[in-house]
Amino acid sequence: MGRLATALTRLRAALGSVSYPLALPSADEARRVGSALIAQLDDYLLPRLARLDAPLLVVVGGSTGAGKSTLVNSLVQAPVSTAGVLRPTTRSPVLVCHPDDVNWFGRGGLLPGLTRTGESSTASDALQVVATPAIGPGLALLDAPDVDSVVDQNRHLAAQLLAAADLWLFVTTAARYADAVPWELLTTARLRGTVIAMVLDRVPVGAAAEIAAHLGEMLTANDLGSAPLFVLPEIELDQRGLLPDSAIGPMRMWFAQLAGDANARGTVVRQTLDGALGALAPALGGLGEAADDQARASYALDDRVESAYRNALRNAEEGLRDGRMLRGEVLARWQEFVGTGDFLRSLESRVGHLRDRVAAALSGRPAPGRNLRVAMESQLVTLLRGVATDAAEQTYAAWHAHPAGAALLSPELQKASDDLPLRADRMIRDWQQWVLDLVRREASNKRAVARGAAYAVNGAGLAVMIAVFTSTALIPTGLEVAAGAGSAVAGQKVLEAIFGDQAIRTLAARARTELMTRFEELLAGEAARFGERTAAARHETSNGALLRQIAVEVEKARKELALTGSGS
Repeated sequence: MGRLATALTRLRAALGSVSYPLALPSADEARRVGSALIAQLDDYLLPRLARLDAPLLVVVGGSTGAGKSTLVNSLVQAPVSTAGVLRPTTRSPVLVCHPDDVNWFGRGGLLPGLTRTGESSTASDALQVVATPAIGPGLALLDAPDVDSVVDQNRHLAAQLLAAADLWLFVTTAARYADAVPWELLTTARLRGTVIAMVLDRVPVGAAAEIAAHLGEMLTANDLGSAPLFVLPEIELDQRGLLPDSAIGPMRMWFAQLAGDANARGTVVRQTLDGALGALAPALGGLGEAADDQARASYALDDRVESAYRNALRNAEEGLRDGRMLRGEVLARWQEFVGTGDFLRSLESRVGHLRDRVAAALSGRPAPGRNLRVAMESQLVTLLRGVATDAAEQTYAAWHAHPAGAALLSPELQKASDDLPLRADRMIRDWQQWVLDLVRREASNKRAVARGAAYAVNGAGLAVMIAVFTSTALIPTGLEVAAGAGSAVAGQKVLEAIFGDQAIRTLAARARTELMTRFEELLAGEAARFGERTAAARHETSNGALLRQIAVEVEKARKELALTGSGS
Protein backbone atom coordinates (compact mmCIF):
# COMPACT_ATOMS: atom_id res chain seq x y z
CA MET A 1 0.00 0.00 0.00
CA GLY A 2 2.80 2.39 0.93
CA ARG A 3 4.69 1.79 -2.31
CA LEU A 4 1.59 2.49 -4.39
CA ALA A 5 0.78 5.63 -2.40
CA THR A 6 4.34 6.86 -2.91
CA ALA A 7 4.14 6.26 -6.66
CA LEU A 8 0.79 8.06 -6.88
CA THR A 9 2.19 11.02 -4.93
CA ARG A 10 5.11 11.19 -7.37
CA LEU A 11 2.65 11.00 -10.22
CA ARG A 12 0.64 13.88 -8.79
CA ALA A 13 3.75 16.05 -8.66
CA ALA A 14 4.83 15.04 -12.16
CA LEU A 15 1.44 15.81 -13.68
CA GLY A 16 1.51 19.23 -12.06
CA SER A 17 4.83 20.03 -13.75
CA VAL A 18 3.74 19.21 -17.32
CA SER A 19 2.13 22.13 -19.12
CA TYR A 20 2.12 21.30 -22.87
CA PRO A 21 2.77 24.97 -23.69
CA LEU A 22 3.08 24.71 -27.47
CA ALA A 23 -0.02 24.86 -29.67
CA LEU A 24 0.10 21.34 -31.09
CA PRO A 25 -2.79 19.04 -32.06
CA SER A 26 -2.10 16.79 -29.05
CA ALA A 27 -1.78 19.61 -26.52
CA ASP A 28 -5.42 20.42 -25.74
CA GLU A 29 -6.37 16.80 -25.17
CA ALA A 30 -3.23 16.22 -23.08
CA ARG A 31 -4.03 19.20 -20.86
CA ARG A 32 -7.60 17.96 -20.46
CA VAL A 33 -6.51 14.43 -19.59
CA GLY A 34 -3.76 15.68 -17.30
CA SER A 35 -6.18 17.92 -15.40
CA ALA A 36 -8.68 15.07 -15.11
CA LEU A 37 -6.00 12.74 -13.73
CA ILE A 38 -4.87 15.33 -11.19
CA ALA A 39 -8.49 15.77 -10.08
CA GLN A 40 -8.99 12.00 -9.82
CA LEU A 41 -5.82 11.59 -7.79
CA ASP A 42 -6.88 14.34 -5.39
CA ASP A 43 -10.59 13.53 -5.32
CA TYR A 44 -10.50 9.76 -5.27
CA LEU A 45 -7.36 7.68 -5.74
CA LEU A 46 -5.19 9.01 -2.93
CA PRO A 47 -7.93 9.39 -0.28
CA ARG A 48 -9.59 6.08 -1.22
CA LEU A 49 -6.27 4.21 -1.16
CA ALA A 50 -5.64 5.61 2.31
CA ARG A 51 -9.08 4.37 3.53
CA LEU A 52 -10.29 1.25 1.73
CA ASP A 53 -12.80 0.72 4.55
CA ALA A 54 -14.37 4.18 4.20
CA PRO A 55 -18.07 4.38 3.23
CA LEU A 56 -19.01 3.64 -0.36
CA LEU A 57 -19.78 6.62 -2.58
CA VAL A 58 -22.52 6.13 -5.16
CA VAL A 59 -22.63 8.97 -7.70
CA VAL A 60 -25.98 9.34 -9.43
CA GLY A 61 -25.32 10.67 -12.92
CA GLY A 62 -27.18 10.99 -16.17
CA SER A 63 -28.65 13.22 -18.83
CA THR A 64 -30.66 16.40 -18.40
CA GLY A 65 -34.16 15.69 -17.13
CA ALA A 66 -33.50 11.99 -16.53
CA GLY A 67 -34.91 12.22 -13.01
CA LYS A 68 -31.74 11.90 -10.94
CA SER A 69 -32.83 14.23 -8.16
CA THR A 70 -36.28 12.64 -7.97
CA LEU A 71 -34.63 9.23 -7.73
CA VAL A 72 -32.30 10.28 -4.90
CA ASN A 73 -35.18 11.88 -3.01
CA SER A 74 -37.27 8.75 -3.48
CA LEU A 75 -34.51 6.42 -2.27
CA VAL A 76 -34.15 8.37 1.00
CA GLN A 77 -37.85 9.26 1.23
CA ALA A 78 -37.15 12.97 1.67
CA PRO A 79 -36.84 16.02 -0.66
CA VAL A 80 -33.10 16.47 -0.10
CA SER A 81 -32.22 17.45 -3.69
CA THR A 82 -34.10 20.06 -5.72
CA ALA A 83 -36.09 18.59 -8.59
CA GLY A 84 -38.17 20.50 -11.11
CA VAL A 85 -39.06 21.12 -14.71
CA LEU A 86 -36.54 23.91 -15.30
CA ARG A 87 -33.19 22.79 -16.73
CA PRO A 88 -30.57 22.52 -15.49
CA THR A 89 -32.06 21.96 -12.03
CA THR A 90 -29.06 20.72 -10.06
CA ARG A 91 -26.71 23.64 -9.62
CA SER A 92 -24.34 22.18 -7.05
CA PRO A 93 -24.07 18.53 -5.98
CA VAL A 94 -25.93 17.10 -3.01
CA LEU A 95 -24.50 14.21 -0.99
CA VAL A 96 -26.79 12.20 1.25
CA CYS A 97 -25.31 9.92 3.89
CA HIS A 98 -26.06 8.36 7.28
CA PRO A 99 -25.22 10.56 10.30
CA ASP A 100 -22.48 8.09 11.28
CA ASP A 101 -20.68 8.78 8.00
CA VAL A 102 -20.77 12.56 8.09
CA ASN A 103 -17.26 12.67 9.53
CA TRP A 104 -15.85 10.94 6.44
CA PHE A 105 -17.81 12.76 3.77
CA GLY A 106 -18.06 16.07 5.60
CA ARG A 107 -14.37 16.65 6.31
CA GLY A 108 -13.24 16.41 2.69
CA GLY A 109 -11.43 13.09 2.44
CA LEU A 110 -12.97 12.54 -0.96
CA LEU A 111 -13.40 15.55 -3.25
CA PRO A 112 -11.30 17.86 -1.04
CA GLY A 113 -11.64 20.75 -3.49
CA LEU A 114 -15.36 21.14 -2.82
CA THR A 115 -16.45 23.26 0.13
CA ARG A 116 -18.87 21.46 2.44
CA THR A 117 -22.12 23.14 3.33
CA GLY A 118 -25.27 22.08 5.14
CA GLU A 119 -27.57 24.16 2.94
CA SER A 120 -28.55 24.26 -0.69
CA SER A 121 -26.13 26.34 -2.71
CA THR A 122 -25.62 27.54 -6.24
CA ALA A 123 -21.85 27.90 -5.78
CA SER A 124 -19.90 25.78 -8.27
CA ASP A 125 -17.40 24.63 -5.65
CA ALA A 126 -19.97 23.73 -2.96
CA LEU A 127 -21.02 20.25 -1.86
CA GLN A 128 -24.17 20.10 0.22
CA VAL A 129 -23.93 17.27 2.75
CA VAL A 130 -27.26 15.99 4.06
CA ALA A 131 -27.34 13.47 6.92
CA THR A 132 -30.39 11.23 7.25
CA PRO A 133 -30.99 7.85 8.91
CA ALA A 134 -33.15 6.93 5.89
CA ILE A 135 -29.97 5.72 4.21
CA GLY A 136 -27.95 2.99 5.89
CA PRO A 137 -24.43 3.60 7.22
CA GLY A 138 -21.56 2.65 4.93
CA LEU A 139 -23.05 4.13 1.76
CA ALA A 140 -23.78 7.61 0.40
CA LEU A 141 -25.66 8.92 -2.63
CA LEU A 142 -24.35 11.94 -4.52
CA ASP A 143 -26.72 13.71 -6.91
CA ALA A 144 -24.46 15.10 -9.66
CA PRO A 145 -25.16 17.76 -12.29
CA ASP A 146 -26.25 16.68 -15.77
CA VAL A 147 -23.53 15.05 -17.87
CA ASP A 148 -24.86 16.86 -20.95
CA SER A 149 -25.70 20.15 -19.24
CA VAL A 150 -25.75 23.27 -21.39
CA VAL A 151 -23.71 24.88 -18.61
CA ASP A 152 -20.04 24.00 -19.13
CA GLN A 153 -19.32 24.32 -15.42
CA ASN A 154 -22.03 21.80 -14.53
CA ARG A 155 -20.86 19.37 -17.19
CA HIS A 156 -17.25 19.48 -16.03
CA LEU A 157 -18.29 19.07 -12.41
CA ALA A 158 -20.39 16.04 -13.32
CA ALA A 159 -17.35 14.40 -14.95
CA GLN A 160 -15.24 15.20 -11.88
CA LEU A 161 -17.79 13.67 -9.52
CA LEU A 162 -18.21 10.54 -11.62
CA ALA A 163 -14.43 10.06 -11.57
CA ALA A 164 -14.58 10.08 -7.76
CA ALA A 165 -17.31 7.44 -7.55
CA ASP A 166 -16.94 3.95 -6.13
CA LEU A 167 -20.11 3.08 -8.02
CA TRP A 168 -21.98 4.84 -10.81
CA LEU A 169 -25.75 4.80 -10.70
CA PHE A 170 -26.41 5.95 -14.24
CA VAL A 171 -29.90 7.25 -14.94
CA THR A 172 -31.36 7.49 -18.44
CA THR A 173 -34.88 7.47 -19.88
CA ALA A 174 -36.81 5.44 -22.38
CA ALA A 175 -36.61 8.39 -24.76
CA ARG A 176 -32.87 9.07 -24.37
CA TYR A 177 -31.11 5.83 -23.50
CA ALA A 178 -29.40 5.67 -26.91
CA ASP A 179 -27.97 9.24 -26.76
CA ALA A 180 -24.26 9.50 -27.58
CA VAL A 181 -23.00 11.49 -24.57
CA PRO A 182 -24.09 8.99 -21.89
CA TRP A 183 -22.56 6.11 -23.83
CA GLU A 184 -19.27 7.93 -24.18
CA LEU A 185 -19.17 8.30 -20.40
CA LEU A 186 -20.24 4.69 -19.86
CA THR A 187 -17.43 3.53 -22.13
CA THR A 188 -14.99 5.65 -20.14
CA ALA A 189 -16.28 4.08 -16.94
CA ARG A 190 -15.89 0.59 -18.35
CA LEU A 191 -12.35 1.25 -19.47
CA ARG A 192 -11.58 2.60 -16.03
CA GLY A 193 -13.11 -0.44 -14.32
CA THR A 194 -15.78 1.53 -12.44
CA VAL A 195 -18.68 -0.54 -11.08
CA ILE A 196 -21.90 0.57 -12.79
CA ALA A 197 -25.62 0.15 -12.17
CA MET A 198 -28.18 1.40 -14.69
CA VAL A 199 -31.61 2.96 -14.19
CA LEU A 200 -34.02 3.10 -17.12
CA ASP A 201 -36.56 5.73 -16.08
CA ARG A 202 -39.98 6.77 -17.41
CA VAL A 203 -40.66 3.65 -19.42
CA PRO A 204 -44.17 3.72 -20.96
CA VAL A 205 -46.57 1.07 -19.74
CA GLY A 206 -46.39 -1.96 -21.99
CA ALA A 207 -43.03 -1.05 -23.51
CA ALA A 208 -40.80 -2.02 -20.57
CA ALA A 209 -39.85 -5.48 -21.86
CA GLU A 210 -38.98 -4.30 -25.35
CA ILE A 211 -36.99 -1.19 -24.30
CA ALA A 212 -35.22 -2.98 -21.45
CA ALA A 213 -34.25 -5.79 -23.82
CA HIS A 214 -32.81 -3.31 -26.33
CA LEU A 215 -30.90 -1.46 -23.63
CA GLY A 216 -29.61 -4.79 -22.36
CA GLU A 217 -28.32 -5.61 -25.83
CA MET A 218 -26.54 -2.26 -26.00
CA LEU A 219 -24.99 -2.84 -22.58
CA THR A 220 -23.76 -6.27 -23.63
CA ALA A 221 -22.37 -4.92 -26.89
CA ASN A 222 -20.40 -2.37 -24.87
CA ASP A 223 -19.09 -4.97 -22.38
CA LEU A 224 -21.46 -3.72 -19.69
CA GLY A 225 -23.83 -6.68 -19.68
CA SER A 226 -23.12 -7.49 -16.02
CA ALA A 227 -24.32 -4.07 -14.82
CA PRO A 228 -27.53 -4.28 -12.72
CA LEU A 229 -30.46 -2.71 -14.60
CA PHE A 230 -33.45 -1.17 -12.81
CA VAL A 231 -36.50 -0.27 -14.87
CA LEU A 232 -38.82 2.46 -13.54
CA PRO A 233 -42.23 2.88 -15.18
CA GLU A 234 -43.63 6.19 -16.29
CA ILE A 235 -45.71 6.81 -13.19
CA GLU A 236 -47.28 9.68 -11.31
CA LEU A 237 -45.32 11.05 -8.33
CA ASP A 238 -46.88 11.28 -4.89
CA GLN A 239 -47.73 14.53 -3.10
CA ARG A 240 -44.10 14.95 -1.96
CA GLY A 241 -42.83 14.55 -5.52
CA LEU A 242 -41.45 11.07 -4.84
CA LEU A 243 -41.70 7.80 -6.70
CA PRO A 244 -44.00 5.29 -5.01
CA ASP A 245 -42.46 2.37 -3.14
CA SER A 246 -43.88 -0.04 -5.70
CA ALA A 247 -41.51 1.44 -8.29
CA ILE A 248 -38.48 2.19 -6.15
CA GLY A 249 -38.66 -0.73 -3.70
CA PRO A 250 -36.32 -3.19 -5.50
CA MET A 251 -33.62 -0.55 -5.90
CA ARG A 252 -33.91 0.58 -2.29
CA MET A 253 -33.58 -3.01 -1.16
CA TRP A 254 -30.48 -3.51 -3.36
CA PHE A 255 -28.79 -0.48 -1.82
CA ALA A 256 -29.80 -1.56 1.69
CA GLN A 257 -28.18 -4.93 1.14
CA LEU A 258 -25.05 -3.27 -0.22
CA ALA A 259 -24.89 -0.88 2.73
CA GLY A 260 -25.27 -3.74 5.19
CA ASP A 261 -22.62 -6.00 3.65
CA ALA A 262 -19.10 -4.78 4.34
CA ASN A 263 -17.61 -7.47 2.13
CA ALA A 264 -19.82 -6.52 -0.79
CA ARG A 265 -18.93 -2.86 -0.37
CA GLY A 266 -15.27 -3.74 -0.13
CA THR A 267 -15.49 -5.70 -3.36
CA VAL A 268 -17.04 -2.73 -5.17
CA VAL A 269 -14.43 -0.34 -3.76
CA ARG A 270 -11.51 -2.58 -4.68
CA GLN A 271 -12.81 -3.29 -8.17
CA THR A 272 -13.33 0.37 -8.98
CA LEU A 273 -10.05 1.44 -7.38
CA ASP A 274 -8.11 -1.28 -9.17
CA GLY A 275 -9.74 -0.36 -12.47
CA ALA A 276 -8.93 3.32 -12.02
CA LEU A 277 -5.32 2.48 -11.21
CA GLY A 278 -5.06 0.13 -14.18
CA ALA A 279 -6.32 2.85 -16.50
CA LEU A 280 -3.47 5.17 -15.51
CA ALA A 281 -0.78 3.44 -17.58
CA PRO A 282 -2.38 3.93 -21.02
CA ALA A 283 -3.45 7.45 -20.10
CA LEU A 284 0.08 8.31 -19.00
CA GLY A 285 1.47 6.74 -22.16
CA GLY A 286 -0.61 9.18 -24.17
CA LEU A 287 0.53 12.09 -22.02
CA GLY A 288 4.14 11.00 -22.47
CA GLU A 289 3.69 11.02 -26.24
CA ALA A 290 2.15 14.48 -26.07
CA ALA A 291 5.12 15.66 -23.99
CA ASP A 292 7.45 14.17 -26.60
CA ASP A 293 5.54 16.09 -29.28
CA GLN A 294 6.23 19.26 -27.33
CA ALA A 295 9.93 18.51 -27.04
CA ARG A 296 10.28 17.62 -30.72
CA ALA A 297 8.50 20.81 -31.74
CA SER A 298 10.64 22.92 -29.44
CA TYR A 299 13.83 21.40 -30.88
CA ALA A 300 12.57 22.05 -34.41
CA LEU A 301 11.87 25.67 -33.54
CA ASP A 302 15.20 26.04 -31.75
CA ASP A 303 16.97 24.62 -34.82
CA ARG A 304 15.44 27.38 -36.92
CA VAL A 305 16.70 29.98 -34.46
CA GLU A 306 20.16 28.44 -34.34
CA SER A 307 20.40 28.27 -38.12
CA ALA A 308 19.39 31.90 -38.60
CA TYR A 309 21.77 33.28 -35.99
CA ARG A 310 24.59 30.97 -37.07
CA ASN A 311 24.23 32.49 -40.53
CA ALA A 312 24.19 35.94 -38.93
CA LEU A 313 27.51 35.26 -37.23
CA ARG A 314 28.95 33.91 -40.47
CA ASN A 315 27.79 37.01 -42.32
CA ALA A 316 29.30 39.24 -39.65
CA GLU A 317 32.63 37.45 -39.99
CA GLU A 318 32.47 37.77 -43.77
CA GLY A 319 31.78 41.46 -43.34
CA LEU A 320 35.06 41.79 -41.47
CA ARG A 321 37.03 39.83 -44.07
CA ASP A 322 35.72 41.11 -47.40
CA GLY A 323 37.11 44.62 -47.15
CA ARG A 324 33.81 46.45 -46.92
CA MET A 325 34.77 47.90 -43.54
CA LEU A 326 37.71 49.74 -45.14
CA ARG A 327 35.41 51.88 -47.26
CA GLY A 328 33.71 55.16 -46.62
CA GLU A 329 34.16 56.90 -43.29
CA VAL A 330 36.58 54.35 -41.83
CA LEU A 331 38.93 54.61 -44.83
CA ALA A 332 38.78 58.39 -44.78
CA ARG A 333 39.50 58.57 -41.06
CA TRP A 334 42.33 56.04 -41.34
CA GLN A 335 43.98 58.04 -44.11
CA GLU A 336 43.48 61.18 -42.07
CA PHE A 337 45.11 59.51 -39.10
CA VAL A 338 48.10 57.99 -40.91
CA GLY A 339 48.82 61.01 -43.03
CA THR A 340 49.09 62.15 -46.63
CA GLY A 341 49.99 60.12 -49.67
CA ASP A 342 53.57 61.44 -49.51
CA PHE A 343 53.85 60.14 -45.96
CA LEU A 344 52.50 56.73 -47.03
CA ARG A 345 55.12 56.58 -49.79
CA SER A 346 57.85 57.51 -47.38
CA LEU A 347 56.70 54.72 -45.06
CA GLU A 348 56.90 52.23 -47.89
CA SER A 349 60.40 53.32 -49.00
CA ARG A 350 62.04 53.83 -45.64
CA VAL A 351 60.95 50.95 -43.48
CA GLY A 352 64.48 50.70 -42.11
CA HIS A 353 64.18 54.12 -40.44
CA LEU A 354 60.60 53.70 -39.37
CA ARG A 355 60.79 52.78 -35.70
CA ASP A 356 61.79 56.17 -34.36
CA ARG A 357 59.59 58.09 -36.82
CA VAL A 358 56.49 56.06 -35.91
CA ALA A 359 56.78 56.94 -32.26
CA ALA A 360 57.46 60.57 -33.06
CA ALA A 361 54.62 60.82 -35.56
CA LEU A 362 52.13 59.17 -33.30
CA SER A 363 53.22 60.98 -30.17
CA GLY A 364 52.84 64.29 -31.96
CA ARG A 365 49.07 63.92 -32.18
CA PRO A 366 47.29 65.06 -29.01
CA ALA A 367 44.33 62.63 -29.31
CA PRO A 368 45.31 60.06 -31.95
CA GLY A 369 42.55 58.29 -33.79
CA ARG A 370 39.46 59.50 -31.93
CA ASN A 371 37.57 60.08 -35.16
CA LEU A 372 38.82 56.77 -36.51
CA ARG A 373 37.59 54.86 -33.46
CA VAL A 374 34.16 56.48 -33.74
CA ALA A 375 33.98 55.59 -37.44
CA MET A 376 34.89 51.98 -36.69
CA GLU A 377 32.26 51.84 -33.95
CA SER A 378 29.63 53.11 -36.34
CA GLN A 379 30.59 50.62 -39.07
CA LEU A 380 30.58 47.68 -36.69
CA VAL A 381 27.24 48.67 -35.15
CA THR A 382 25.76 48.94 -38.64
CA LEU A 383 27.13 45.50 -39.51
CA LEU A 384 25.68 43.97 -36.35
CA ARG A 385 22.30 45.62 -36.75
CA GLY A 386 22.09 44.34 -40.30
CA VAL A 387 22.89 40.70 -39.56
CA ALA A 388 20.75 40.70 -36.39
CA THR A 389 17.78 42.14 -38.26
CA ASP A 390 18.17 39.58 -41.04
CA ALA A 391 18.33 36.76 -38.48
CA ALA A 392 15.23 38.01 -36.68
CA GLU A 393 13.28 38.23 -39.93
CA GLN A 394 14.40 34.75 -41.03
CA THR A 395 13.51 33.21 -37.67
CA TYR A 396 10.17 34.98 -37.56
CA ALA A 397 9.28 33.66 -41.01
CA ALA A 398 10.43 30.13 -40.14
CA TRP A 399 8.42 30.10 -36.91
CA HIS A 400 5.39 31.56 -38.62
CA ALA A 401 5.40 28.59 -40.99
CA HIS A 402 5.38 26.15 -38.05
CA PRO A 403 2.03 25.47 -36.28
CA ALA A 404 3.54 25.73 -32.82
CA GLY A 405 5.84 28.62 -33.69
CA ALA A 406 3.17 30.92 -35.09
CA ALA A 407 1.37 30.99 -31.75
CA LEU A 408 4.55 32.08 -29.94
CA LEU A 409 5.31 35.09 -32.12
CA SER A 410 4.77 38.74 -31.31
CA PRO A 411 5.57 41.75 -33.55
CA GLU A 412 8.73 42.81 -31.73
CA LEU A 413 10.43 39.53 -32.65
CA GLN A 414 10.35 40.44 -36.34
CA LYS A 415 13.26 42.82 -35.89
CA ALA A 416 16.37 43.17 -33.76
CA SER A 417 15.98 44.35 -30.18
CA ASP A 418 15.38 48.07 -29.77
CA ASP A 419 18.39 48.38 -27.49
CA LEU A 420 20.74 46.41 -29.77
CA PRO A 421 22.54 49.54 -31.08
CA LEU A 422 23.31 50.68 -27.53
CA ARG A 423 24.53 47.24 -26.48
CA ALA A 424 26.53 46.85 -29.68
CA ASP A 425 28.13 50.26 -29.27
CA ARG A 426 29.12 49.45 -25.69
CA MET A 427 30.47 46.08 -26.72
CA ILE A 428 32.59 47.57 -29.50
CA ARG A 429 34.06 50.24 -27.22
CA ASP A 430 34.94 47.50 -24.74
CA TRP A 431 36.60 45.53 -27.53
CA GLN A 432 38.60 48.57 -28.63
CA GLN A 433 39.84 48.99 -25.09
CA TRP A 434 40.70 45.29 -25.03
CA VAL A 435 42.81 45.74 -28.18
CA LEU A 436 44.63 48.70 -26.67
CA ASP A 437 45.36 46.71 -23.54
CA LEU A 438 46.61 43.83 -25.69
CA VAL A 439 48.96 46.12 -27.61
CA ARG A 440 50.19 47.69 -24.36
CA ARG A 441 51.06 44.28 -22.95
CA GLU A 442 52.70 43.03 -26.13
CA ALA A 443 54.67 46.23 -26.70
CA SER A 444 55.95 46.66 -23.15
CA ASN A 445 59.50 45.80 -24.28
CA LYS A 446 59.43 47.79 -27.52
CA ARG A 447 61.56 50.90 -27.24
CA ALA A 448 59.72 52.81 -29.95
CA VAL A 449 56.40 52.39 -28.24
CA ALA A 450 57.87 53.05 -24.86
CA ARG A 451 59.20 56.41 -26.06
CA GLY A 452 55.82 57.24 -27.60
CA ALA A 453 53.98 56.25 -24.44
CA ALA A 454 50.16 56.35 -24.68
CA TYR A 455 50.10 57.93 -28.15
CA ALA A 456 52.17 55.16 -29.62
CA VAL A 457 50.04 52.51 -27.94
CA ASN A 458 46.85 54.11 -29.23
CA GLY A 459 48.25 54.39 -32.74
CA ALA A 460 49.44 50.82 -32.81
CA GLY A 461 46.14 49.66 -31.35
CA LEU A 462 44.18 51.46 -34.04
CA ALA A 463 46.37 49.87 -36.68
CA VAL A 464 45.58 46.44 -35.20
CA MET A 465 41.86 47.26 -35.34
CA ILE A 466 42.24 48.22 -38.99
CA ALA A 467 44.03 44.93 -39.57
CA VAL A 468 40.96 43.11 -38.24
CA PHE A 469 38.95 44.56 -41.11
CA THR A 470 40.83 42.50 -43.70
CA SER A 471 41.18 38.80 -44.30
CA THR A 472 45.00 38.62 -44.36
CA ALA A 473 46.22 41.06 -41.73
CA LEU A 474 46.41 43.98 -44.14
CA ILE A 475 48.04 42.24 -47.07
CA PRO A 476 45.83 43.72 -49.82
CA THR A 477 43.95 41.35 -52.11
CA GLY A 478 40.92 41.82 -54.33
CA LEU A 479 38.38 44.00 -52.58
CA GLU A 480 40.98 45.29 -50.17
CA VAL A 481 42.82 46.87 -53.08
CA ALA A 482 39.63 48.58 -54.15
CA ALA A 483 39.14 49.75 -50.57
CA GLY A 484 42.49 51.53 -50.45
CA ALA A 485 45.42 49.19 -50.53
CA GLY A 486 47.89 51.99 -49.92
CA SER A 487 46.42 52.72 -46.52
CA ALA A 488 46.36 49.02 -45.69
CA VAL A 489 49.99 48.60 -46.62
CA ALA A 490 50.90 51.63 -44.59
CA GLY A 491 49.14 50.25 -41.57
CA GLN A 492 50.87 46.95 -41.97
CA LYS A 493 54.28 48.57 -42.22
CA VAL A 494 53.61 50.75 -39.18
CA LEU A 495 52.89 47.65 -37.16
CA GLU A 496 55.70 45.59 -38.67
CA ALA A 497 58.14 48.35 -37.87
CA ILE A 498 57.16 48.22 -34.20
CA PHE A 499 56.34 44.56 -33.61
CA GLY A 500 57.65 42.56 -36.54
CA ASP A 501 55.78 40.73 -39.29
CA GLN A 502 54.70 37.60 -37.43
CA ALA A 503 53.73 39.49 -34.28
CA ILE A 504 51.30 41.74 -36.11
CA ARG A 505 49.65 38.79 -37.82
CA THR A 506 49.22 37.20 -34.40
CA LEU A 507 47.84 40.39 -32.86
CA ALA A 508 45.35 40.87 -35.69
CA ALA A 509 44.19 37.26 -35.45
CA ARG A 510 43.71 37.52 -31.69
CA ALA A 511 41.80 40.78 -32.01
CA ARG A 512 39.55 39.34 -34.72
CA THR A 513 38.86 36.22 -32.65
CA GLU A 514 37.98 38.34 -29.64
CA LEU A 515 35.66 40.52 -31.70
CA MET A 516 33.90 37.50 -33.16
CA THR A 517 33.45 36.07 -29.65
CA ARG A 518 31.77 39.28 -28.60
CA PHE A 519 29.66 39.29 -31.75
CA GLU A 520 28.58 35.74 -30.92
CA GLU A 521 27.59 36.72 -27.38
CA LEU A 522 25.57 39.66 -28.63
CA LEU A 523 23.77 37.55 -31.24
CA ALA A 524 23.17 34.83 -28.67
CA GLY A 525 21.32 37.42 -26.62
CA GLU A 526 19.19 38.24 -29.65
CA ALA A 527 18.46 34.55 -30.29
CA ALA A 528 17.54 34.08 -26.63
CA ARG A 529 14.41 36.19 -27.20
CA PHE A 530 13.09 33.26 -29.22
CA GLY A 531 14.57 30.60 -26.96
CA GLU A 532 12.73 32.00 -23.96
CA ARG A 533 9.46 31.11 -25.67
CA THR A 534 10.35 27.46 -26.17
CA ALA A 535 12.10 26.99 -22.83
CA ALA A 536 9.12 25.41 -21.11
CA ALA A 537 8.57 22.93 -23.94
CA ARG A 538 12.22 21.81 -23.86
CA HIS A 539 11.61 20.34 -20.41
CA GLU A 540 8.88 18.11 -21.79
CA THR A 541 11.44 15.48 -22.89
CA SER A 542 12.31 14.67 -19.30
CA ASN A 543 8.66 15.03 -18.29
CA GLY A 544 7.54 12.50 -20.87
CA ALA A 545 10.16 10.00 -19.71
CA LEU A 546 9.21 10.63 -16.09
CA LEU A 547 5.51 10.01 -16.74
CA ARG A 548 6.30 6.70 -18.42
CA GLN A 549 8.61 5.69 -15.62
CA ILE A 550 6.02 6.45 -12.93
CA ALA A 551 3.36 4.63 -14.95
CA VAL A 552 5.51 1.51 -14.74
CA GLU A 553 5.96 1.99 -10.99
CA VAL A 554 2.22 2.47 -10.41
CA GLU A 555 1.31 -0.59 -12.46
CA LYS A 556 3.88 -2.76 -10.71
CA ALA A 557 2.68 -1.62 -7.28
CA ARG A 558 -0.95 -2.16 -8.30
CA LYS A 559 -0.26 -5.74 -9.35
CA GLU A 560 1.66 -6.43 -6.16
CA LEU A 561 -1.22 -5.09 -4.07
CA ALA A 562 -3.73 -7.29 -5.94
CA LEU A 563 -6.81 -5.36 -4.87
CA THR A 564 -9.15 -7.74 -6.70
CA GLY A 565 -7.20 -10.83 -5.72
CA SER A 566 -5.91 -11.59 -9.21
CA GLY A 567 -2.92 -9.27 -9.27
CA SER A 568 -3.61 -8.37 -12.89
